[in-house]
Amino acid sequence: MTPQDRIEIAVNSALHRAQRRPAPPKLASALEYAVLPGGARVRPMLCMSVALACGDDKPRLSAAGATALELIHCASLVHDDLPCFDDADIRRGKPSVHKAFGEEIAVLAGDTLIILAFETIALQAADDCARAAGLIQTLATSSGSPDGICAGQAWESEANVNLDAYHRAKTGALFTAATRMGAVAAGADPHEWEELGARIGEAYQVADDLRDALLDEEELGKPAGQDTVHDRPNAVTEFGIKGAAQKLNDSLSAAITSIPACPGEAQLCALVRKQAERLTPMAFHPVTV
Repeated sequence: MTPQDRIEIAVNSALHRAQRRPAPPKLASALEYAVLPGGARVRPMLCMSVALACGDDKPRLSAAGATALELIHCASLVHDDLPCFDDADIRRGKPSVHKAFGEEIAVLAGDTLIILAFETIALQAADDCARAAGLIQTLATSSGSPDGICAGQAWESEANVNLDAYHRAKTGALFTAATRMGAVAAGADPHEWEELGARIGEAYQVADDLRDALLDEEELGKPAGQDTVHDRPNAVTEFGIKGAAQKLNDSLSAAITSIPACPGEAQLCALVRKQAERLTPMAFHPVTV
């Protein structure tokens, strides 16, 4: 079974737990709508890839960690799109959850996905209590404050923003969690994998800033130009198109360099290079830089 198959099976299993009777029908439908069909599943794939590189001797734990990451990520998208934040009508090429189901159900769907993420890990604690506790702690740190995605969202309400701190919390936190959780699930030292996640997260945030500046809504699958509309800190404003593109390339190169020596090193390098191919062309579309 491929890592992608393992992730999809685990994600669907988690959703089915939250949708079983007597779950309210609208909420049950909103959960599935928010998670399926998925995007690239980059965070869970990164988690699973690190676990495999480290031996993956507890596959149910690594699948649970990968699933929990994706559920937290999807929850953050549901909440980000709400009128009180980005007020986005489109996500992944379809109406955002609050447009399809209403604001009340969207808030509850996001909350439910967060709770479901932690439940998913807790259900596998019998496999290895210490590792499960490490997964929960890592995910909690990367989801809350001061270093998680909640803090990242909150930085947008501040008058003075440190761009690096903002990016580390808003985007980098879950990528760092992905590499650390993959290591934890396999019983390896998570600190050795932290820089890989941080560098990939940095690259993704810069790429997202470039996409927001350079692509239209149809190409993005969500509203474009939101950094300008909401006056948000971003790499394009700070460094310009050329500077942001260079920062993206530097971050991806640093990610590959940071991969620790391990049996799965070649596969991880290939994964990062694949993501580089996905992201880098966006820096040059359609503007000459």
